[in-house]
Amino acid sequence: DMSIIKHRFLDHQINPETEILILGTFNPDTEKNEADFFYGRSRNFLWKLLPTAFQKPDLKKASKQEKLSFIVQGKIDFIDLIAEIEVEDGQEANYNDDFIDSKVTKWQNIKTEIEKLKNLKKICFTRKTVTDIPNMNYQIEIVQEYCFKNGIYFKTLTTPARFYSEKKQIEWTKFLTNV
Repeated sequence: DMSIIKHRFLDHQINPETEILILGTFNPDTEKNEADFFYGRSRNFLWKLLPTAFQKPDLKKASKQEKLSFIVQGKIDFIDLIAEIEVEDGQEANYNDDFIDSKVTKWQNIKTEIEKLKNLKKICFTRKTVTDIPNMNYQIEIVQEYCFKNGIYFKTLTTPARFYSEKKQIEWTKFLTNV
């Protein structure tokens, strides 16, 4: 049997003032996913990397409200490539991009969303490479082409997941703070 899994934060509205957009892959709405917001799983360090880049306190264990307040002030927001997947029963918690890539039933229309953001300066995709994930690769090419044509800086960054390191922090800080 198959299960349809929707993105947990599909109802999230991107702040129209956004200058930095962080583009991810998928945040499944399953009971095994403890995330209360984008990048909110315990093995993800985005909420340490982001505030540290701006000399602000670590938000890894902060409430969703504190995270929302930080991103509004920083003009930072989030969107993921995938709106919905269909997977075999028992695979609902498989977060591997190379697995998910062929299971997508609905992609987010990223281009339409970024066209609305008149102050957008930068987009980063939270994955260094997409060569092994052909469908996501195609979606990213559309975003990159739009950015190139519209003078928006696009960069792929090492995923904030699994571990925190000084190397990751430097890479993220450079992206976030360099004009």
